[in-house]
Amino acid sequence: MAKHTIVVMPGDGIGNQVLPEAIRILDAVGFEAEYVHADIGWECWIKEGNALPERTIELLRQHKIGLFGAITSKPKKEAEAELSPALRGKGCQYFSPIVSMRQKFNLDVCMRPCLSFPGNPLNFIRKKPSGGFEEPKVDVVVFRQNTEGLYAGVEWSNPAPQVREALRTHPKFKLFESVAGEDLAISVRIITRPAARRICEAAFRHARKFGYKTVTICEKPNVLRETSGLMEEVAKEVQKQYSDIPLWSTNIDAQTMWLTKNPEDYGVIVASNLFGDVISDAFAGLVGGLGFAASGNIGDDVAVFEPTHGSAPKYAELDPPIVNPIAMILSAAMMLDHIGEQSKAEKVRTAIAAVVGEGKVRTYDMLRISGGARSLAQGAASTPQMTDAILEQLGAGVESAYAGSGRN
Repeated sequence: MAKHTIVVMPGDGIGNQVLPEAIRILDAVGFEAEYVHADIGWECWIKEGNALPERTIELLRQHKIGLFGAITSKPKKEAEAELSPALRGKGCQYFSPIVSMRQKFNLDVCMRPCLSFPGNPLNFIRKKPSGGFEEPKVDVVVFRQNTEGLYAGVEWSNPAPQVREALRTHPKFKLFESVAGEDLAISVRIITRPAARRICEAAFRHARKFGYKTVTICEKPNVLRETSGLMEEVAKEVQKQYSDIPLWSTNIDAQTMWLTKNPEDYGVIVASNLFGDVISDAFAGLVGGLGFAASGNIGDDVAVFEPTHGSAPKYAELDPPIVNPIAMILSAAMMLDHIGEQSKAEKVRTAIAAVVGEGKVRTYDMLRISGGARSLAQGAASTPQMTDAILEQLGAGVESAYAGSGRN
């Protein structure tokens, strides 16, 4: 009997291409698991009016661990236009299934490592004062609060009279009192002390466990005095339990400048939802882009691991597929770390580093060429070819057990 059961959710677009490649790698390192397919994403929305069906929620509730590919997400009017005619006018509302999943299972700790692999042509480089170039090592882990902030979903278009009445109690709303309801949209940024404490504690625990020298709280307390102010206040309180690890504080706008000026200075960064999303993508751009960006969504009982890229529908129908599977494979390695299979996870990362460093097999993004059917003729590796190269480094070219459907 398999030691673990993993809920696999390919989702939309290229999620169906990259997730099976990650399973091939997991098989190759001897990870014993049963893989249970679960439906999620745009087709579920179109046919059922719900992008995260209850049957998928139940599978996650039962098995606790998930691997997720990618989803397509569209604005409100486009989503409603694509809904099955039989469901229109029935009150169906589109919500991002991954955001809903995070809130459903309180996956409030999002961990996003941004690690540069030597030899990656997409790595950040800078000029030396004496001439030539240097390639600083980037080893940053962003801890993003995953369920609150501006992603909490407390929003209104044309807010109801009672909402406007409540807002009028704040003197700053006077500027907007004369705006017509149909011209007004409002999002509420919600930060709670318990959730802020959990994400800050997770950041400091990780820094101590893996030897990072600093933790940085990245917010905007000089303007967002209440919400960012609370995040920073809690970070300072938590730091008292980790007096050996200095706490730095940066504003999100300044951080986006400093990360390209001296990225090697940063180790663990902690931020609220939107700012963590922004800063993790920014750091990902220094280590190869979204083709190398992995993440874990971690709660008390359930954890789901996913690449941070989207579904890239323009590439989804290409045969053979051309997208870079490394982000998905690194997400699977994060899953291995989470369930106590660190040695297997390290084998995966070592194999990826060897392929990247050797430089013989590169997907279109690593060659800095346009994606599309012609990229293979220009020397780009296909998605399976990149996996094959990693498997060769692991010394095993096995087939997948899962046949899914569409330190600073």
